[in-house]
Amino acid sequence: MESKSVSRRDFMKGCAAGASVLVGSGLISKGAFAAGRKRPNVVLIVSDDHGLDAVGCYGNPVIKTPNLDGLAAEGVRFTNAFCTTASCSASRSVILTGMYNHANGQYGHEHSYHHFVSFPDVKSFPVLLTDAGYRTGRIGKYHVAPEEVYKFDVALKGNSRSPVEMANNCRDFIGGDDSQPFFLYFCMSDPHRGGGKAEELPYKPDRFGNRAKGEYPGVKEIKYDPKDVIVPPFLPDSPECRAELAQYYQSVSRVDQGVGRLLSVLKEAGKYDNTLIIYISDNGIAFPGAKTTLYEPGMNLPCIVRSPRQKKKGITCDALINYADLAPTIMDFAGALSNKNTFQGRSFKSVLEREHPRRWDVTYASHTFHEITMYYPMRVVRERRYKLIWNIAHGLDYPFASDLWEASTWQATIRSGEKYYGKRTVEAYIHRPKFELYDLKNDPDEVKNLADNPKYKRVLTRLKAKLKAFQKRTKDPWILKWQYE
Repeated sequence: MESKSVSRRDFMKGCAAGASVLVGSGLISKGAFAAGRKRPNVVLIVSDDHGLDAVGCYGNPVIKTPNLDGLAAEGVRFTNAFCTTASCSASRSVILTGMYNHANGQYGHEHSYHHFVSFPDVKSFPVLLTDAGYRTGRIGKYHVAPEEVYKFDVALKGNSRSPVEMANNCRDFIGGDDSQPFFLYFCMSDPHRGGGKAEELPYKPDRFGNRAKGEYPGVKEIKYDPKDVIVPPFLPDSPECRAELAQYYQSVSRVDQGVGRLLSVLKEAGKYDNTLIIYISDNGIAFPGAKTTLYEPGMNLPCIVRSPRQKKKGITCDALINYADLAPTIMDFAGALSNKNTFQGRSFKSVLEREHPRRWDVTYASHTFHEITMYYPMRVVRERRYKLIWNIAHGLDYPFASDLWEASTWQATIRSGEKYYGKRTVEAYIHRPKFELYDLKNDPDEVKNLADNPKYKRVLTRLKAKLKAFQKRTKDPWILKWQYE
Protein backbone atom coordinates (compact mmCIF):
# COMPACT_ATOMS: atom_id res chain seq x y z
CA MET A 1 0.00 0.00 0.00
CA GLU A 2 2.80 2.44 0.89
CA SER A 3 4.64 1.89 -2.39
CA LYS A 4 1.42 2.60 -4.33
CA SER A 5 0.78 5.85 -2.44
CA VAL A 6 4.39 6.97 -2.93
CA SER A 7 4.25 6.25 -6.65
CA ARG A 8 0.98 8.18 -6.92
CA ARG A 9 2.55 11.19 -5.16
CA ASP A 10 5.55 10.98 -7.53
CA PHE A 11 3.19 10.83 -10.49
CA MET A 12 1.28 13.91 -9.32
CA LYS A 13 4.53 15.80 -8.74
CA GLY A 14 5.63 14.87 -12.23
CA CYS A 15 2.37 16.18 -13.70
CA ALA A 16 2.76 19.44 -11.78
CA ALA A 17 6.34 19.80 -12.96
CA GLY A 18 5.32 19.14 -16.53
CA ALA A 19 2.57 21.74 -16.31
CA SER A 20 5.06 24.24 -14.94
CA VAL A 21 7.32 23.63 -17.94
CA LEU A 22 4.37 24.27 -20.27
CA VAL A 23 3.59 27.51 -18.46
CA GLY A 24 7.23 28.59 -18.69
CA SER A 25 7.35 27.83 -22.38
CA GLY A 26 4.18 29.83 -23.00
CA LEU A 27 2.24 26.82 -24.35
CA ILE A 28 -0.46 27.37 -21.70
CA SER A 29 -1.29 30.60 -19.91
CA LYS A 30 -0.63 31.22 -16.23
CA GLY A 31 -4.34 32.02 -15.83
CA ALA A 32 -5.40 28.69 -17.28
CA PHE A 33 -2.89 26.85 -15.10
CA ALA A 34 -4.13 28.64 -11.96
CA ALA A 35 -7.79 28.00 -12.83
CA GLY A 36 -7.05 24.32 -13.27
CA ARG A 37 -5.57 24.11 -9.78
CA LYS A 38 -8.12 26.35 -8.03
CA ARG A 39 -10.80 24.55 -6.04
CA PRO A 40 -14.32 25.49 -7.16
CA ASN A 41 -16.85 27.36 -5.10
CA VAL A 42 -20.05 25.39 -4.55
CA VAL A 43 -23.64 26.65 -4.51
CA LEU A 44 -26.35 24.15 -3.61
CA ILE A 45 -29.85 25.51 -4.28
CA VAL A 46 -32.72 23.61 -2.65
CA SER A 47 -36.34 24.50 -3.32
CA ASP A 48 -39.20 23.13 -1.25
CA ASP A 49 -41.72 20.70 -2.78
CA HIS A 50 -40.87 21.38 -6.44
CA GLY A 51 -41.80 18.45 -8.63
CA LEU A 52 -40.44 17.33 -11.97
CA ASP A 53 -43.83 18.36 -13.38
CA ALA A 54 -43.19 22.12 -13.31
CA VAL A 55 -39.89 22.96 -15.02
CA GLY A 56 -39.63 24.11 -18.62
CA CYS A 57 -36.48 22.14 -19.39
CA TYR A 58 -38.14 18.97 -18.11
CA GLY A 59 -40.91 19.26 -20.67
CA ASN A 60 -43.59 21.57 -19.26
CA PRO A 61 -44.43 24.11 -22.03
CA VAL A 62 -46.60 26.30 -19.78
CA ILE A 63 -44.41 27.01 -16.74
CA LYS A 64 -42.04 29.96 -17.08
CA THR A 65 -38.62 28.96 -15.69
CA PRO A 66 -36.10 30.67 -18.01
CA ASN A 67 -33.30 30.79 -15.44
CA LEU A 68 -33.49 27.09 -14.57
CA ASP A 69 -33.76 26.30 -18.27
CA GLY A 70 -30.68 28.44 -18.92
CA LEU A 71 -28.76 26.71 -16.14
CA ALA A 72 -29.62 23.34 -17.70
CA ALA A 73 -28.43 24.62 -21.09
CA GLU A 74 -25.01 25.28 -19.53
CA GLY A 75 -24.85 22.06 -17.57
CA VAL A 76 -26.41 18.63 -17.10
CA ARG A 77 -30.05 17.78 -16.52
CA PHE A 78 -30.46 14.51 -14.64
CA THR A 79 -33.60 12.62 -15.63
CA ASN A 80 -33.37 9.94 -12.93
CA ALA A 81 -32.53 11.88 -9.76
CA PHE A 82 -34.35 10.81 -6.61
CA CYS A 83 -34.79 11.98 -3.08
CA THR A 84 -34.59 9.08 -0.65
CA THR A 85 -37.44 10.25 1.58
CA ALA A 86 -40.21 12.60 0.46
CA SER A 87 -40.29 14.74 3.59
CA CYS A 88 -38.58 18.09 4.16
CA SER A 89 -36.42 17.59 7.27
CA ALA A 90 -35.54 13.97 6.61
CA SER A 91 -34.63 14.69 3.00
CA ARG A 92 -32.44 17.65 3.93
CA SER A 93 -30.59 15.50 6.43
CA VAL A 94 -29.75 13.04 3.65
CA ILE A 95 -28.61 15.87 1.37
CA LEU A 96 -26.25 17.26 4.02
CA THR A 97 -24.87 14.01 5.45
CA GLY A 98 -24.79 11.61 2.50
CA MET A 99 -26.51 9.10 4.80
CA TYR A 100 -30.03 7.68 4.60
CA ASN A 101 -32.27 9.10 7.30
CA HIS A 102 -32.59 5.72 9.02
CA ALA A 103 -28.81 5.91 9.54
CA ASN A 104 -28.39 9.58 10.49
CA GLY A 105 -31.34 9.57 12.91
CA GLN A 106 -33.38 12.40 11.34
CA TYR A 107 -36.44 10.18 10.91
CA GLY A 108 -38.88 13.04 10.29
CA HIS A 109 -39.58 16.71 10.93
CA GLU A 110 -37.21 18.66 13.15
CA HIS A 111 -39.44 21.59 14.08
CA SER A 112 -41.94 22.00 16.91
CA TYR A 113 -43.33 18.92 18.68
CA HIS A 114 -42.10 16.55 15.96
CA HIS A 115 -38.58 16.92 17.44
CA PHE A 116 -36.59 14.56 15.25
CA VAL A 117 -32.83 15.22 15.33
CA SER A 118 -29.76 13.53 13.90
CA PHE A 119 -27.30 11.56 15.99
CA PRO A 120 -24.68 13.83 17.60
CA ASP A 121 -21.71 11.94 16.14
CA VAL A 122 -22.81 12.46 12.52
CA LYS A 123 -20.61 14.81 10.47
CA SER A 124 -22.38 16.73 7.74
CA PHE A 125 -20.43 17.72 4.65
CA PRO A 126 -20.54 21.48 5.45
CA VAL A 127 -18.52 20.67 8.58
CA LEU A 128 -16.13 18.59 6.50
CA LEU A 129 -15.80 21.42 3.98
CA THR A 130 -14.89 23.81 6.80
CA ASP A 131 -12.20 21.34 7.86
CA ALA A 132 -11.00 21.29 4.24
CA GLY A 133 -10.54 25.06 4.15
CA TYR A 134 -13.85 26.24 2.71
CA ARG A 135 -15.87 29.07 4.22
CA THR A 136 -19.49 27.95 4.52
CA GLY A 137 -22.74 29.89 4.63
CA ARG A 138 -26.43 29.15 4.58
CA ILE A 139 -29.57 31.18 3.97
CA GLY A 140 -33.26 30.35 4.12
CA LYS A 141 -34.86 27.13 5.29
CA TYR A 142 -32.69 25.06 7.64
CA HIS A 143 -35.01 22.46 9.18
CA VAL A 144 -32.36 20.06 10.57
CA ALA A 145 -30.76 19.57 13.97
CA PRO A 146 -28.65 19.58 16.08
CA GLU A 147 -26.72 22.66 15.00
CA GLU A 148 -23.33 21.20 15.86
CA VAL A 149 -23.95 18.42 13.31
CA TYR A 150 -25.12 20.87 10.64
CA LYS A 151 -22.81 23.75 11.49
CA PHE A 152 -22.06 26.53 9.01
CA ASP A 153 -19.63 29.40 9.49
CA VAL A 154 -22.31 31.96 8.70
CA ALA A 155 -26.12 31.98 8.82
CA LEU A 156 -27.30 34.75 6.51
CA LYS A 157 -30.64 36.46 7.07
CA GLY A 158 -33.45 36.49 4.55
CA ASN A 159 -37.14 35.68 4.07
CA SER A 160 -37.17 32.20 2.55
CA ARG A 161 -40.31 33.15 0.61
CA SER A 162 -38.47 36.08 -0.99
CA PRO A 163 -35.75 34.46 -3.12
CA VAL A 164 -34.56 37.56 -4.97
CA GLU A 165 -34.07 39.29 -1.62
CA MET A 166 -32.25 36.19 -0.38
CA ALA A 167 -29.89 36.31 -3.36
CA ASN A 168 -29.12 39.98 -2.76
CA ASN A 169 -28.36 39.22 0.89
CA CYS A 170 -25.67 36.76 -0.26
CA ARG A 171 -23.59 39.38 -2.09
CA ASP A 172 -21.12 40.10 0.72
CA PHE A 173 -20.62 36.41 1.44
CA ILE A 174 -20.09 35.52 -2.23
CA GLY A 175 -17.80 38.47 -2.82
CA GLY A 176 -15.81 37.86 0.36
CA ASP A 177 -12.34 36.46 1.07
CA ASP A 178 -10.82 35.26 -2.23
CA SER A 179 -8.16 33.26 -0.41
CA GLN A 180 -10.75 30.58 0.40
CA PRO A 181 -13.34 28.88 -1.80
CA PHE A 182 -16.88 29.05 -0.46
CA PHE A 183 -19.92 26.80 -0.09
CA LEU A 184 -23.36 28.43 -0.10
CA TYR A 185 -26.48 26.49 0.90
CA PHE A 186 -29.38 28.47 -0.59
CA CYS A 187 -32.78 27.12 0.54
CA MET A 188 -36.13 28.60 -0.42
CA SER A 189 -39.50 27.78 1.16
CA ASP A 190 -41.23 28.05 -2.23
CA PRO A 191 -43.20 26.36 -3.71
CA HIS A 192 -44.31 24.78 -0.40
CA ARG A 193 -47.94 25.26 0.59
CA GLY A 194 -48.58 28.14 2.95
CA GLY A 195 -49.97 31.61 3.42
CA GLY A 196 -53.58 30.54 3.89
CA LYS A 197 -56.29 30.12 1.30
CA ALA A 198 -56.94 32.56 -1.51
CA GLU A 199 -60.48 33.36 -0.40
CA GLU A 200 -60.89 35.86 -3.24
CA LEU A 201 -60.36 33.18 -5.93
CA PRO A 202 -62.72 30.47 -7.17
CA TYR A 203 -62.35 27.20 -5.25
CA LYS A 204 -60.22 28.97 -2.60
CA PRO A 205 -56.89 27.31 -3.39
CA ASP A 206 -53.90 27.32 -1.09
CA ARG A 207 -51.71 30.35 -1.81
CA PHE A 208 -48.41 28.41 -2.02
CA GLY A 209 -46.69 31.46 -0.51
CA ASN A 210 -48.14 33.91 -3.03
CA ARG A 211 -49.30 37.25 -1.65
CA ALA A 212 -52.76 38.61 -2.33
CA LYS A 213 -51.46 42.19 -2.55
CA GLY A 214 -47.99 43.48 -3.18
CA GLU A 215 -44.93 41.74 -4.54
CA TYR A 216 -41.84 40.32 -2.97
CA PRO A 217 -38.86 42.68 -3.44
CA GLY A 218 -37.39 42.31 -6.91
CA VAL A 219 -39.94 39.71 -8.00
CA LYS A 220 -42.29 40.16 -10.93
CA GLU A 221 -45.12 37.82 -9.99
CA ILE A 222 -46.15 35.62 -12.92
CA LYS A 223 -49.75 34.44 -12.68
CA TYR A 224 -51.30 31.48 -14.45
CA ASP A 225 -54.81 30.73 -15.62
CA PRO A 226 -56.07 27.44 -14.12
CA LYS A 227 -57.31 26.36 -17.55
CA ASP A 228 -53.75 26.48 -18.91
CA VAL A 229 -51.96 24.35 -16.30
CA ILE A 230 -50.97 20.77 -17.05
CA VAL A 231 -52.51 18.27 -14.64
CA PRO A 232 -50.10 15.37 -13.97
CA PRO A 233 -51.60 11.86 -14.33
CA PHE A 234 -51.49 11.19 -10.59
CA LEU A 235 -53.81 14.14 -9.85
CA PRO A 236 -57.52 14.56 -10.60
CA ASP A 237 -58.37 16.99 -13.38
CA SER A 238 -60.80 18.95 -11.24
CA PRO A 239 -61.41 22.70 -10.93
CA GLU A 240 -60.02 22.62 -7.40
CA CYS A 241 -56.82 20.91 -8.53
CA ARG A 242 -56.33 23.31 -11.44
CA ALA A 243 -56.82 26.30 -9.14
CA GLU A 244 -54.14 24.97 -6.78
CA LEU A 245 -51.74 24.13 -9.61
CA ALA A 246 -52.02 27.72 -10.88
CA GLN A 247 -50.89 28.97 -7.45
CA TYR A 248 -48.12 26.37 -7.37
CA TYR A 249 -46.88 27.49 -10.82
CA GLN A 250 -46.78 31.10 -9.65
CA SER A 251 -44.63 30.09 -6.69
CA VAL A 252 -42.30 28.09 -8.94
CA SER A 253 -41.77 31.12 -11.18
CA ARG A 254 -40.75 33.10 -8.09
CA VAL A 255 -38.20 30.38 -7.32
CA ASP A 256 -36.85 30.73 -10.85
CA GLN A 257 -36.38 34.48 -10.44
CA GLY A 258 -34.48 33.89 -7.21
CA VAL A 259 -32.18 31.48 -9.03
CA GLY A 260 -31.67 34.05 -11.78
CA ARG A 261 -30.75 36.78 -9.33
CA LEU A 262 -28.33 34.46 -7.49
CA LEU A 263 -26.57 33.64 -10.76
CA SER A 264 -26.29 37.38 -11.47
CA VAL A 265 -24.74 37.97 -8.03
CA LEU A 266 -22.14 35.27 -8.77
CA LYS A 267 -21.32 36.88 -12.11
CA GLU A 268 -21.12 40.39 -10.65
CA ALA A 269 -18.66 39.12 -8.05
CA GLY A 270 -16.54 37.42 -10.72
CA LYS A 271 -17.19 34.01 -9.12
CA TYR A 272 -19.52 32.38 -11.61
CA ASP A 273 -16.82 30.86 -13.82
CA ASN A 274 -15.33 28.92 -10.92
CA THR A 275 -18.53 27.82 -9.18
CA LEU A 276 -20.23 24.44 -9.16
CA ILE A 277 -23.99 25.06 -9.11
CA ILE A 278 -26.55 22.39 -8.22
CA TYR A 279 -30.32 22.88 -8.23
CA ILE A 280 -32.62 20.33 -6.57
CA SER A 281 -35.91 20.13 -4.70
CA ASP A 282 -36.15 18.37 -1.33
CA ASN A 283 -39.18 16.27 -2.38
CA GLY A 284 -42.11 16.20 -4.76
CA ILE A 285 -45.04 18.56 -5.20
CA ALA A 286 -47.22 19.10 -2.10
CA PHE A 287 -50.25 17.13 -3.24
CA PRO A 288 -51.43 13.69 -2.12
CA GLY A 289 -49.77 11.14 -4.38
CA ALA A 290 -46.41 12.91 -4.41
CA LYS A 291 -45.01 14.44 -1.21
CA THR A 292 -44.71 11.94 1.69
CA THR A 293 -45.02 9.01 -0.76
CA LEU A 294 -42.34 7.06 -2.56
CA TYR A 295 -44.28 6.91 -5.77
CA GLU A 296 -42.45 8.51 -8.68
CA PRO A 297 -43.99 12.01 -8.31
CA GLY A 298 -42.76 12.12 -4.72
CA MET A 299 -39.17 11.05 -5.33
CA ASN A 300 -38.17 11.58 -9.02
CA LEU A 301 -37.15 15.24 -8.97
CA PRO A 302 -35.36 17.99 -10.88
CA CYS A 303 -31.59 17.96 -10.57
CA ILE A 304 -29.55 20.40 -12.64
CA VAL A 305 -25.77 20.53 -12.28
CA ARG A 306 -23.49 23.12 -13.85
CA SER A 307 -19.79 22.37 -13.45
CA PRO A 308 -17.32 25.19 -14.17
CA ARG A 309 -14.98 22.94 -16.14
CA GLN A 310 -17.62 21.09 -18.09
CA LYS A 311 -17.02 20.60 -21.82
CA LYS A 312 -20.32 19.03 -22.88
CA LYS A 313 -23.15 21.45 -22.15
CA GLY A 314 -26.91 21.19 -22.31
CA ILE A 315 -26.94 17.41 -22.07
CA THR A 316 -29.07 14.96 -20.12
CA CYS A 317 -27.77 12.12 -17.97
CA ASP A 318 -29.95 9.11 -17.21
CA ALA A 319 -27.86 7.74 -14.33
CA LEU A 320 -30.00 6.69 -11.37
CA ILE A 321 -28.65 8.94 -8.64
CA ASN A 322 -30.13 9.89 -5.28
CA TYR A 323 -29.60 12.55 -2.66
CA ALA A 324 -27.21 10.42 -0.61
CA ASP A 325 -24.86 10.90 -3.58
CA LEU A 326 -24.79 14.70 -3.31
CA ALA A 327 -22.42 14.98 -0.32
CA PRO A 328 -19.69 12.74 -1.76
CA THR A 329 -20.04 14.44 -5.15
CA ILE A 330 -19.54 17.91 -3.66
CA MET A 331 -16.62 16.69 -1.54
CA ASP A 332 -15.14 15.13 -4.68
CA PHE A 333 -15.31 18.45 -6.52
CA ALA A 334 -13.70 20.11 -3.50
CA GLY A 335 -10.81 17.64 -3.64
CA ALA A 336 -11.65 16.51 -0.11
CA LEU A 337 -13.32 13.13 -0.60
CA SER A 338 -11.79 10.71 1.88
CA ASN A 339 -12.03 6.96 2.23
CA LYS A 340 -12.68 7.56 5.92
CA ASN A 341 -16.03 9.33 5.41
CA THR A 342 -19.37 7.84 6.45
CA PHE A 343 -21.18 8.62 3.20
CA GLN A 344 -23.60 5.94 2.06
CA GLY A 345 -23.89 7.44 -1.41
CA ARG A 346 -21.19 7.71 -4.08
CA SER A 347 -19.84 10.58 -6.13
CA PHE A 348 -21.38 11.06 -9.55
CA LYS A 349 -18.75 13.59 -10.63
CA SER A 350 -17.30 11.14 -13.14
CA VAL A 351 -20.59 10.73 -15.05
CA LEU A 352 -21.55 14.40 -15.45
CA GLU A 353 -20.67 14.42 -19.15
CA ARG A 354 -21.92 10.94 -19.94
CA GLU A 355 -25.50 10.62 -21.09
CA HIS A 356 -25.87 6.87 -20.52
CA PRO A 357 -23.28 5.82 -17.93
CA ARG A 358 -22.89 2.18 -16.99
CA ARG A 359 -23.38 0.80 -13.47
CA TRP A 360 -25.83 3.53 -12.43
CA ASP A 361 -28.92 1.38 -12.86
CA VAL A 362 -30.36 1.02 -9.35
CA THR A 363 -31.25 3.32 -6.48
CA TYR A 364 -32.87 3.05 -3.06
CA ALA A 365 -35.22 5.01 -0.82
CA SER A 366 -36.02 4.96 2.88
CA HIS A 367 -38.92 6.89 4.44
CA THR A 368 -40.10 6.55 8.03
CA PHE A 369 -41.94 9.67 9.29
CA HIS A 370 -43.14 13.02 8.03
CA GLU A 371 -44.99 14.55 10.95
CA ILE A 372 -44.70 12.73 14.29
CA THR A 373 -48.23 11.37 13.83
CA MET A 374 -47.35 9.88 10.45
CA TYR A 375 -45.53 6.64 11.15
CA TYR A 376 -45.45 4.73 7.89
CA PRO A 377 -42.00 3.29 7.11
CA MET A 378 -41.36 2.37 3.49
CA ARG A 379 -38.27 0.99 1.83
CA VAL A 380 -37.76 1.04 -1.93
CA VAL A 381 -35.47 -0.47 -4.51
CA ARG A 382 -35.84 1.03 -7.98
CA GLU A 383 -34.21 -0.22 -11.14
CA ARG A 384 -34.69 1.17 -14.63
CA ARG A 385 -37.69 -1.05 -15.27
CA TYR A 386 -38.88 -2.50 -11.99
CA LYS A 387 -39.61 -0.89 -8.65
CA LEU A 388 -40.43 -2.56 -5.33
CA ILE A 389 -42.01 -0.70 -2.40
CA TRP A 390 -42.09 -2.47 0.97
CA ASN A 391 -44.82 -0.92 3.12
CA ILE A 392 -43.58 -2.03 6.51
CA ALA A 393 -46.67 -0.69 8.34
CA HIS A 394 -49.10 -1.91 5.68
CA GLY A 395 -51.66 -2.82 8.33
CA LEU A 396 -52.22 0.88 9.02
CA ASP A 397 -54.18 3.35 6.94
CA TYR A 398 -51.80 5.54 4.98
CA PRO A 399 -51.41 8.73 7.07
CA PHE A 400 -51.91 12.23 5.68
CA ALA A 401 -49.78 15.30 6.24
CA SER A 402 -52.06 17.94 7.73
CA ASP A 403 -51.68 20.37 4.81
CA LEU A 404 -52.25 17.66 2.20
CA TRP A 405 -55.41 16.45 3.95
CA GLU A 406 -56.77 20.00 4.07
CA ALA A 407 -55.92 20.68 0.44
CA SER A 408 -58.99 21.61 -1.60
CA THR A 409 -57.83 19.13 -4.24
CA TRP A 410 -58.15 16.20 -1.84
CA GLN A 411 -61.23 17.47 -0.01
CA ALA A 412 -63.10 17.90 -3.29
CA THR A 413 -62.35 14.28 -4.16
CA ILE A 414 -63.70 13.08 -0.81
CA ARG A 415 -66.82 15.27 -0.95
CA SER A 416 -67.66 14.12 -4.46
CA GLY A 417 -67.38 10.45 -3.54
CA GLU A 418 -65.14 9.87 -6.54
CA LYS A 419 -63.66 6.38 -6.78
CA TYR A 420 -60.46 7.60 -8.42
CA TYR A 421 -57.88 10.15 -7.39
CA GLY A 422 -55.92 10.61 -10.59
CA LYS A 423 -55.23 7.13 -11.97
CA ARG A 424 -55.17 5.47 -8.55
CA THR A 425 -58.28 4.61 -6.59
CA VAL A 426 -58.83 6.39 -3.29
CA GLU A 427 -59.01 2.96 -1.63
CA ALA A 428 -55.63 1.93 -3.09
CA TYR A 429 -54.08 5.18 -1.88
CA ILE A 430 -55.27 4.82 1.71
CA HIS A 431 -54.93 1.03 2.13
CA ARG A 432 -51.71 -0.38 0.77
CA PRO A 433 -50.44 -3.96 0.53
CA LYS A 434 -47.22 -5.19 2.07
CA PHE A 435 -45.42 -5.13 -1.28
CA GLU A 436 -45.99 -3.04 -4.37
CA LEU A 437 -44.14 -4.18 -7.49
CA TYR A 438 -44.37 -2.08 -10.64
CA ASP A 439 -43.16 -2.46 -14.20
CA LEU A 440 -42.32 1.19 -14.89
CA LYS A 441 -41.83 0.56 -18.61
CA ASN A 442 -45.41 -0.59 -19.10
CA ASP A 443 -46.98 1.09 -16.08
CA PRO A 444 -45.24 4.43 -15.43
CA ASP A 445 -48.14 5.62 -13.26
CA GLU A 446 -47.67 2.72 -10.79
CA VAL A 447 -51.26 1.50 -10.68
CA LYS A 448 -50.89 -2.20 -11.55
CA ASN A 449 -49.32 -4.02 -8.62
CA LEU A 450 -47.55 -7.18 -9.80
CA ALA A 451 -46.41 -8.42 -6.38
CA ASP A 452 -48.97 -11.25 -6.31
CA ASN A 453 -48.62 -12.14 -9.98
CA PRO A 454 -46.91 -15.56 -10.29
CA LYS A 455 -45.25 -14.46 -13.56
CA TYR A 456 -43.20 -11.91 -11.58
CA LYS A 457 -42.22 -14.14 -8.66
CA ARG A 458 -38.53 -14.21 -9.69
CA VAL A 459 -38.45 -10.42 -10.07
CA LEU A 460 -40.06 -10.00 -6.65
CA THR A 461 -37.61 -12.42 -5.02
CA ARG A 462 -34.62 -10.72 -6.63
CA LEU A 463 -35.69 -7.23 -5.57
CA LYS A 464 -36.44 -8.36 -2.01
CA ALA A 465 -32.90 -9.68 -1.80
CA LYS A 466 -31.53 -6.37 -3.08
CA LEU A 467 -33.59 -4.47 -0.53
CA LYS A 468 -32.36 -6.62 2.36
CA ALA A 469 -28.75 -6.20 1.23
CA PHE A 470 -29.24 -2.42 1.08
CA GLN A 471 -30.69 -2.38 4.59
CA LYS A 472 -27.84 -4.47 5.93
CA ARG A 473 -25.25 -2.32 4.17
CA THR A 474 -26.72 0.92 5.54
CA LYS A 475 -27.41 -0.43 9.05
CA ASP A 476 -31.16 0.03 8.84
CA PRO A 477 -32.84 -0.84 12.17
CA TRP A 478 -36.05 -1.71 10.29
CA ILE A 479 -34.35 -4.74 8.75
CA LEU A 480 -35.68 -6.62 11.80
CA LYS A 481 -39.19 -6.30 10.40
CA TRP A 482 -38.43 -9.06 7.91
CA GLN A 483 -38.31 -11.44 10.87
CA TYR A 484 -41.57 -10.50 12.60
CA GLU A 485 -44.81 -8.55 12.10
